[in-house]
Amino acid sequence: MPPAANRVLDAGWRAAAYCLHPRVIGWSLLPLLIAAVLTFGLAWFFWEPAVSAVRASLEDWRLVDAALRWLEQLGATGFRSVIAPVITLALALPLVMGLAIVLVAALMTPALTRLVAERRFPNLERRRGGSFLGGLLGSLGATLLALVLLLFSMPFWLIPPVALVVPPLIWGWLTYRVFAYDVLADHASAEERRQLMREQRWPLLGIGVLTGFLGAAPALIFAFGALSIVLAPLLLPIAIWLYMLVFAFAALWFAHFGLAALQALRQAPLEVPARVIDPVQLPQE
Repeated sequence: MPPAANRVLDAGWRAAAYCLHPRVIGWSLLPLLIAAVLTFGLAWFFWEPAVSAVRASLEDWRLVDAALRWLEQLGATGFRSVIAPVITLALALPLVMGLAIVLVAALMTPALTRLVAERRFPNLERRRGGSFLGGLLGSLGATLLALVLLLFSMPFWLIPPVALVVPPLIWGWLTYRVFAYDVLADHASAEERRQLMREQRWPLLGIGVLTGFLGAAPALIFAFGALSIVLAPLLLPIAIWLYMLVFAFAALWFAHFGLAALQALRQAPLEVPARVIDPVQLPQE
C-alpha cells in the first residue's frame, strides 16, 4: 500500500476513535442545536409554500403535466401528489448539508484541531498563518459554489451513475476546501499551508471524497416511502444530527492527517544546494 494511503487510513481510524471523546460529543451540541432550530423553523414556515410553489411550477410545464397524466392512466394515481414534496426535499437537503459544513467548520473545527494537537502534537509550534474570518469567508464561498454546481447537475441525476457519483464528488471537494484550510490555519504559516495543500492535494482530496460518500448516508432516512415525506419537517433535525457526526468525523480526519503532515514537513531535512567551486578561485600550488 502506498505511504500516502497508509497515512490516510491511520488518520481515519484515529478520527473515528476521537468521535467517542466526551469533549467532541459536547462540542457538537451547540452547532446541532443551532442547525436544528434554524431548519425546523424554516420547515415550519416555508415547507408548505415551497411544496405549493414546486407543484405550481410543474403544472405550468406542459411536458411534465402530460407525463403525469400518462402515469395516472397507467395506475400511478398518487405520483402527482408525491413528486412536488420529493423535489422540494431534494432541493432542501443540499442546503442542510451546506449549513452543517459551515457550522462544523466555524464552531467545531478549531476546538477539534486543538484537541488533536494537545494529545498527539503537544510540541507543534503555532504559526497562525490563517484566520477565523478567512476560514469563514472561504467556507461560505466554497459552499455557495458547491450548491450552484449541485443545482446545475440535478437534471443529470436521472442517470443513475451520475446521481451516485457527482454529488459525493462535489461534497468531497467542498469538504476538502473547507477543512484543509481550517485545520492548518492555527498551526501552519501561510507558506506552509500553501505547500502542504499543494504537496498533499490528492490525499486531502481523497479524504474529502470519502467523506462526501459518507455524507450521502443521512439522506437514506427519507427513503422509506410517502411516510418520510409526510414526516420530513421532523426528520430533517435527525438528518442534521447525522450530518454533524459525519462532518465532525471529517474535521478530525483532516486534523490528524494535516497536523501529522505539518510535523513531517518541519522535521524533514533542509535541502542545501551543492556549492559550485569556481576553478579560478582554487589555490595555486
